[in-house]
Amino acid sequence: MRKRRDDIVRAVKLNISNARVEAINNKIKVTVRMGYGFKNADNLIALLLLRCSDIQPQLPGRPLKQIKIVA
Repeated sequence: MRKRRDDIVRAVKLNISNARVEAINNKIKVTVRMGYGFKNADNLIALLLLRCSDIQPQLPGRPLKQIKIVA
């Protein structure tokens, strides 16, 4: 633990656990498999950014979801 002290402190400060990192890695792998055949790498990168972020774009023909803000 003494060797990894800095890593442990950094993980606690950033609130990142190994489970969260593994979940994001898995989501990226699944998205890359899903995007197989894209002719443009920019499209795959855009899909990755969309899936791995909290962005929820308004889709045509669907009602806008209300976001609850917790203070």
